[in-house]
Amino acid sequence: MAKNKKTPDEMSFLDHLEELRWHLIRSTLAIVIVGSIAFLMKDFVFGTVIFGPMMPDFPTYEVFCNLSKMLGFSEAFCSAEPLFTVQSRQMSEQFSAHIWTSIWAGFIVGFPYILYELWKFIAPGLYDTERQSAKGFIFIASSLFFTGVLFGYYVVAPLSINFLGGYSISDTVIREIDLSSYISTVRAAVIACGLIFELPIIIYFLTKIGLVTPEILRKYRKIALVVVLIISAVITPPDVASQIIVAIPILILYQVSIYISKVVLRNEAKKMKRNVKSS
Repeated sequence: MAKNKKTPDEMSFLDHLEELRWHLIRSTLAIVIVGSIAFLMKDFVFGTVIFGPMMPDFPTYEVFCNLSKMLGFSEAFCSAEPLFTVQSRQMSEQFSAHIWTSIWAGFIVGFPYILYELWKFIAPGLYDTERQSAKGFIFIASSLFFTGVLFGYYVVAPLSINFLGGYSISDTVIREIDLSSYISTVRAAVIACGLIFELPIIIYFLTKIGLVTPEILRKYRKIALVVVLIISAVITPPDVASQIIVAIPILILYQVSIYISKVVLRNEAKKMKRNVKSS
């Protein structure tokens, strides 16, 4: 006879841990499957995606080159040749880079499924009305993440590569960048921006559990501005223009988060009024 599935109220702490373990296993399996596909697509992943931002014909450079010419600024983005070469100096470096890049590709592409598994774990503990109101959670969170990934890839990564790859303290220094160093720069820009763009989702849940209110977000807006500039300085080259370019969308997300927090509290107040009337 089949064993009946326990409800969340009937599950013990160990039952919840077991449930979480299977969600983590399925998420890991999804990363491995997508990562294996990325591993087999080596030429596209590295030749087109990873090494794309270091090529002079990368779309971002063309846009910034045209803008700099139009505004009469320095034409640093108009180089006809790559600013540096990428080298591998360790026996296993290329194979290791291939493996880890495939894993990160699996994480990025499989992110919606990872969110789905997370949602399946937390959804049983929510009320029906809460599940209904958060029905678009996976779509919205995934859209924000992929928007951040694209922003990191097409804006932050090229800015970092162009500045750091072209920076020179002397003509006697040859620009030969280690493969691991180059890939980590691209990866950091892409993953960091993808996670930063999840700010509205984070604020939504923090507001739901009562840790954040619109008043708190407005009160600490100036501190948030400083934090945003620090984050921008960490994931971008140390020039003011690049930091401003990165800071603008983050500040917009912060403002959107204030509005989201306000909407959540307003909906909670309406629900409390309905409960009072019904009782």
